[in-house]
Amino acid sequence: MSVGIKEKLSLILEKKLIDEIIAIGNVMTFKEGDVIMDYGKKIKFMPLILSGTIRVMRKDEEDREILLYYLSSNESCAMAYTCCMEAKKSEIKAIAEDSVELIGIPHEKLDEWLTKYPSWKSYIFNSFTQRFNELLKSLESIAFNKLDERLIKYLKNKTKVSGKSSIQLSHNQIAEEMGTSRVVISRLLKQLENDKKLILYRNEIKLLSGF
Repeated sequence: MSVGIKEKLSLILEKKLIDEIIAIGNVMTFKEGDVIMDYGKKIKFMPLILSGTIRVMRKDEEDREILLYYLSSNESCAMAYTCCMEAKKSEIKAIAEDSVELIGIPHEKLDEWLTKYPSWKSYIFNSFTQRFNELLKSLESIAFNKLDERLIKYLKNKTKVSGKSSIQLSHNQIAEEMGTSRVVISRLLKQLENDKKLILYRNEIKLLSGF
């Protein structure tokens, strides 16, 4: 197990830090649909993803869930880092999109490593920058793009993350992640099917070539 972790982390972190991560980190596995972090729960570790994909959600003021971003191999959640450092309860919900393996970093090491390991400092700062840019894109999408354009972008992103042309989601799940109603999403999906862009099945959407 440690050999595989070393290979994956050697692309972003220095050897001494990787050895320390392996020594004190907690390797965890999750299956598709598992809730890794939930609203209001205390975050005791920062997840560093080894394989698989995680969907990160947050609730708005009206208690509706909105998709923030996806995390994949060698990435981590900036919001989890912040909550962990400040001993705050989770403001996000992290769900496994598929089979996920991650290593949990104890919160007491997060600040220490910033001054001890240059690669860790760069990794954390890059993570914050990447997540911030993704959030800006999401805000731009909501502010300037029509809902049908947002839906197309959402579906393309889903298939890009999974590497598959089929998406195992209900219309209601898509509506919740996009912050709209199921009726609206069903109407837009039906229009895309009529335009020969996709095929609708029960709780499954297959994108066609040229989508």
